[in-house]
Amino acid sequence: MNNHLVKLGLAVTTILIVGAAFAFFSTPTGYNNGYAPEQPIPYDHSLHAGTYKIPCQYCHSNAESSRHATVPSLNICMNCHKSVKTDSPWIQKITKAHDRGESIPWVKVNMLPDYVRFNHKRHLAKGVQCDTCHGAVEQMQTYYQKESLSMGWCIECHRRPENNAPTSCDTCHY
Repeated sequence: MNNHLVKLGLAVTTILIVGAAFAFFSTPTGYNNGYAPEQPIPYDHSLHAGTYKIPCQYCHSNAESSRHATVPSLNICMNCHKSVKTDSPWIQKITKAHDRGESIPWVKVNMLPDYVRFNHKRHLAKGVQCDTCHGAVEQMQTYYQKESLSMGWCIECHRRPENNAPTSCDTCHY
């Protein structure tokens, strides 16, 4: 009986180790490539930025003046949707929230660690286009994180001679 328990223990241990190794090596850790969370209201970037050619900074107006591009306020949505597609249940939900002074609980897509300092304003001032980091948003029905946004990915861009960007640690880290 004792020999049987040892064999059973070894079998269970082996299964746990193999399972843990599989989970560790098959799961991308920390960089969220392809991350596309479900949003409370579907927003089609391919329609707005693609078909209608609305510039990124029309909706993400803070990108030029602050560290964060920010999610647009409902006032921005209502600039068009006061009169466009008002029969849509999604637009009606936006209108109702707007009229009540509420916001929509959008889910953040692009993730950076808390100790990373990223500044949209500086990148835009240097002529970095939105699609450099965010991909061809005008082709995305559902927006997703296109690039890893890892330190290595950023450093690779900063080290390109044409960018002449700083690479010291305190450029990006608190």
